[in-house]
Amino acid sequence: MIPVRRAAAPQNTQTLLGRRTDAVRSAGATTRAAREEWRKAATPKRHIRDLLRGMAHGAERCMYCLDNLGTDIDHFQPIAVAPLRAFDWPNHLLACSSCNSNHKRDEYPCDEAGNCLLVDPSTEDPADHLLLLPASGEYEARTPKGVQTIRVFGLNRKDLVMGRQTAFVVCRSALHDWHALLRSGDTAGAAEIARALRLTPFADVLRSLERSALPPAAEGAVFGMKTAAALAEWRRTHRVIPDGIHR
Repeated sequence: MIPVRRAAAPQNTQTLLGRRTDAVRSAGATTRAAREEWRKAATPKRHIRDLLRGMAHGAERCMYCLDNLGTDIDHFQPIAVAPLRAFDWPNHLLACSSCNSNHKRDEYPCDEAGNCLLVDPSTEDPADHLLLLPASGEYEARTPKGVQTIRVFGLNRKDLVMGRQTAFVVCRSALHDWHALLRSGDTAGAAEIARALRLTPFADVLRSLERSALPPAAEGAVFGMKTAAALAEWRRTHRVIPDGIHR
């Protein structure tokens, strides 16, 4: 999971969504009323989907797992929990059917104070709550919110772990090629690889590498000296500050 920048909804979209919210309220603001209004809201859903597609990583990737195509409009706070947020633009994210329908569904865990215990990538940095170990492909929780996020979205399910492990190997190789091209003076070729790296599935793998807070010596031992050198140059070129350093 990586941060997602929320797009501003145009005025006509806000008007459409506001009318639907008013309709839900007039019908009693129940889960049933909201779901019925959502079912028949073809035009508002088209507006929402278009905005989410523009926000999504690469080829419209799921904003939770970053692997599968984002096919669903997910209500971050489920309709069953908050019917009046069914058409609230800040409550929508793009998700794959596995993350949305097979795992999250109507879950919305909260702490004793009522604060949500799921990471919303459009309002916070997932790295504050989640630590990805790129070589193993698994997430570890940094906070209680991280624990629930991993569980609810199934972020450590087998297919995702295997996908991240593969992405780690591919990412290291691409970084080596990028570094070699940059050092040879082929800036166009290096830029092409950099763009491809940014757009590939499992963008969280690259982000975990470039933001690694390991000391240089430890980074060389863990990732290999060639990868550590490429990462150091990548950070300088792209002005990336590793987590825990100069913050």
